[in-house]
Amino acid sequence: MDNRAEVREFLMTRRARLTPDAAGITGGGNRRVAGLRRSEVASLAGVSVEYYSKLERGAIAGASASVLDAVARALQLDETETAHLLDLARTADGIPTSGRARRRGGRPSAPRPSLQWALSSITDGIAFVRDPRQNLLAVNDLGRAFYFPVIGDGGRTPNLARFQFLDPAPGSSTLIGRNSPRCASRSCAPKPAATRTTRHSKTW
Repeated sequence: MDNRAEVREFLMTRRARLTPDAAGITGGGNRRVAGLRRSEVASLAGVSVEYYSKLERGAIAGASASVLDAVARALQLDETETAHLLDLARTADGIPTSGRARRRGGRPSAPRPSLQWALSSITDGIAFVRDPRQNLLAVNDLGRAFYFPVIGDGGRTPNLARFQFLDPAPGSSTLIGRNSPRCASRSCAPKPAATRTTRHSKTW
């Protein structure tokens, strides 16, 4: 997906709002524009000026997580902005945003071993546990296979609502059904906790 314009606007506006004093940079008066220079952001992030300029032009595809994290620190992005930067990079790579690793806080705790054991004992249908925010906390083997487009390759906590409304990946709309994270009608909305939704699918 070509999101270079969005990447360019995001990085330029964040650079423009960061003053030299806030970034710990002294001197360098007579600035023609607000905020830091590209060279200053590149120095803070530990990358070359040419490479950062390439990122700011929107060519973020292929950037490593360590580079993105360094740029986020240099621009003093908060947690939400950092997650958005990672999602922009994942979109540019053509990968669902549902699976991008979040490198800072906010991750729900792991399920208790007894809960995972109970789910794993269900072998004839899909079973999963979600919280009120639609975070997918635990699944059995069939659930992991069925919801793989939501779970992705690990890292970021899979979220049914985020996948339904924000995932730009082509072909992901094939997950449609009563328990599908893309089912938007009232008739197939998520059921309350502790209910059995279908003969072959259980949710707690």
